[in-house]
Amino acid sequence: MSILLEDHQPDPIDIAVGARIRMRRKLMGVSQQGLADVLGVTFQQVQKYERGTNRVSASMLVKIARRLDCTVASLVGEEGGVVDDSLAPTLAVPGALELVSAFARIQDVQVRRRALELLTALANEDMREASAPRGRRGRPPAAVRARR
Repeated sequence: MSILLEDHQPDPIDIAVGARIRMRRKLMGVSQQGLADVLGVTFQQVQKYERGTNRVSASMLVKIARRLDCTVASLVGEEGGVVDDSLAPTLAVPGALELVSAFARIQDVQVRRRALELLTALANEDMREASAPRGRRGRPPAAVRARR
């Protein structure tokens, strides 16, 4: 069952619940397939739960909480969690937890600063490219390509 808002986006609550499921699953070292096997669903269904594109039923939420050794309340944000709710969707992005973990292991403050500058520059460039005008073939017009 997919619950989408008028603009076809998942409900923010479902996104936050999914993000908490993903974070807890990763923290426990459980793969999507491993969780799916216990729940009796496909790993693709677990992905949809984690993205918030499919709403998690109450019975499924109880099964997930049991497998991930936590409470349902923690998955729905009713207990104080490890992560602020505003960060949950960001940390739910594939690779975000691994990136934060790797960043935290960097001992040298200067190296951390340079890594942050590099990632910020890459993100800014990605945003510029995403907002660039596109021609009929999905590429930037020739004049824009020439400036690169």
